[in-house]
Amino acid sequence: MQVVALTNNYMMLGAGLLPEGGVKLRNAGARDRFRKRKSIRLRSPRMRRTTSARRGVCIIVENLPVPADRRVWREARTLADDGYQVSVICPKGCGFEKFHETLEGVEVYRHWAWESSGTRLGYLIEYSWALLIEFLLAFRIYVRTPFSILQACNPPDTIFLIALFFKLFGVQFVFDYHDPNPELYALKFPKKRLVYQLVCLAERLTFQAADFVIATSESGREIAVNRGGVSHERVVVVRTCPDLDEFQPQLAQPELKLGRKYMVVYLGVMGPQDGLDLLLESVDYLVHEKCRQDTVFVLIGPGPEVPRLQALVTARGLEPWVKFTGPLYGDELQAYLSTADVGVAPDPSNVFNDKLTMIKILEYMAFGLPVVIFNLAEGRRLAGEAALYARANDPSDFALQIAALLESEPLRRRIGSIGRQRVQERLNWTKEKHKLLLVFQCVQPGSHKKALDSDSHLTGPAHLSDEDCHSLKRRG
Repeated sequence: MQVVALTNNYMMLGAGLLPEGGVKLRNAGARDRFRKRKSIRLRSPRMRRTTSARRGVCIIVENLPVPADRRVWREARTLADDGYQVSVICPKGCGFEKFHETLEGVEVYRHWAWESSGTRLGYLIEYSWALLIEFLLAFRIYVRTPFSILQACNPPDTIFLIALFFKLFGVQFVFDYHDPNPELYALKFPKKRLVYQLVCLAERLTFQAADFVIATSESGREIAVNRGGVSHERVVVVRTCPDLDEFQPQLAQPELKLGRKYMVVYLGVMGPQDGLDLLLESVDYLVHEKCRQDTVFVLIGPGPEVPRLQALVTARGLEPWVKFTGPLYGDELQAYLSTADVGVAPDPSNVFNDKLTMIKILEYMAFGLPVVIFNLAEGRRLAGEAALYARANDPSDFALQIAALLESEPLRRRIGSIGRQRVQERLNWTKEKHKLLLVFQCVQPGSHKKALDSDSHLTGPAHLSDEDCHSLKRRG
């Protein structure tokens, strides 16, 4: 009995359900008071009705901490600003170590994450642990502040199991479809075995369990319909776009260029599928083959590949020209983007990246930076004429496209202004967030049947008619 109790305590501690210092209930009086408080939470219907009236939403994301996950953070803030009571469950991460905190009206619950070793078994342990802790936290949130909508953000495609439990209590399930996991699995583990079939099954079951699907791109919408069997009217594209209220160009800070004439910037997570190896090959080609030593390459962001990439930079003799900053946010990040001359997205051409919306491309464009990318279908759809496109997975050609921009200021200005205009006119969060709000108003039980209050001061419509919901579904 003592062993079982101790195991349960450690599990609760990992989820942040107990204080970090351990179990503090060392006497009967404290234990009785704790049980009394829990009893009140479970048995007070008045408390539950009052909180439910506030339109509760629980968002679960396993891949990144919040607010480091910029898409999920924008979604959470948008919903909170519209009057929803929003709780987010996510892993801990660098700079985001607290188990629980309230940020801009959003309740953020974090848990310890099991770091996978990059093997099938490692991912199985990571996702199983995360699923268990996420369920415990979601149950805790529901008991304290009942929610009527649960949003799951993949990867992985296992959170639908939590949603199925809460659907028993009338909770609606919104699936925020970020990545096509079968393609990601096939990229990491080329041999398609039984596990691959299970990954495909998990994706399809998630689609089928969802009351509504939010896709980040047209490619994602096509997968939801064609592979997931989701009807057209239950899928809406909400792109991961920059918030122009936050992303505003500042005065350049030349000292950030470390004495060089030009700066090329990479912004994003540095994982094995993000193409940083190809980027460093391009840098090596420019520095050692083309004798170009007037440019500093700044790599911004966290990721499991950073130590290996730093060692690779040293081995290639590129340290004077490559700088790793780690993750940056707010004014620090905007200072680099305002100073840079070119933004790069070296994500290699493959069936996985071909379907993704790369948020870094849009963030470069928001700052008027010309972009160099490989010729990816979704990347070209986003950038259009605001980028130069290199041959698939060819680091030398990628380097030549960077050089073409550095050598021509008129070309940089023209391409950069095209990108800035595209973001200002349509590829921004102000445009996209209204579709997000429409989705949540449609799935919110009963809310779409209320009339729109013409005096509402909210940033988005307070309520929708049935016709509005049908119109949203037709637009997709």
